[in-house]
Amino acid sequence: MLKALADPSRLSILNVLMEGLQCNCEIAERLGFSLSLISHHLRILRELGLVVAQRDSQDARWIYYSISREKLAQLDAAMRHLLNVNRIQPRLPSCGPHS
Repeated sequence: MLKALADPSRLSILNVLMEGLQCNCEIAERLGFSLSLISHHLRILRELGLVVAQRDSQDARWIYYSISREKLAQLDAAMRHLLNVNRIQPRLPSCGPHS
């Protein structure tokens, strides 16, 4: 997941989606990307479960994208745990000239 999120374009798309439900044309317009590039990145984000898609109830040709709150909360919790400075422990190496 971190490898996929390391792409600046995907982070930009996620940032736009944090503002709420969007279609790919709105995202493309905001970011200045082609529709095919937006679709490519959205597919990857959907495969990760970070983005969900829903078809318009009146016209199924339109698909709207949003952030998965559940998956984002899981990622947030994992990153908070990983990057928690209180987890750093004092330790000396067990090898080398001082062991």
